Amino acid sequence: MVEIEQIQFWHWWVAAFVFLIIEIFAPGVVFLWLAIAAGLVGFILLALPETTWQVQILAFAVLSVIAVYGGRTYLKNRPIETDRPNLNRRGEQYVGRLFTLQEPVVNGLGKIKVDDSIWKIEGEADLPTGAQVKVTSVEGTILKVEPA
Repeated sequence: MVEIEQIQFWHWWVAAFVFLIIEIFAPGVVFLWLAIAAGLVGFILLALPETTWQVQILAFAVLSVIAVYGGRTYLKNRPIETDRPNLNRRGEQYVGRLFTLQEPVVNGLGKIKVDDSIWKIEGEADLPTGAQVKVTSVEGTILKVEPA
């Protein structure tokens, strides 16, 4: 039977560093919590050098679960604020803006050109070409508009 050599504290710190490198290339903030758990096990082992490898693995597993749960809870309760909250919700960026129709709205349906894209629009009333509309909301890929 092969015996496992005693794991040293610095092995855990190397593992923590490797988890941090993986986090850089695989975003999702999972490996960060594993890195924290591995680093903590390294500090525990530094303080208690006679800890067996089985206890170290168990401590890593428990600390990983605590770190992942704690980290997710923390980020959920304190979301990261950004200066561009609608960056990946393109349609929501247009709510409140005014646009000029290049084609008429017929039966409440039409299209407008916004920047470099053509968007389908829905409104309550038919409007002629050249009318101004205001975007009030977004449903999927359809902008809801009203006369300005």
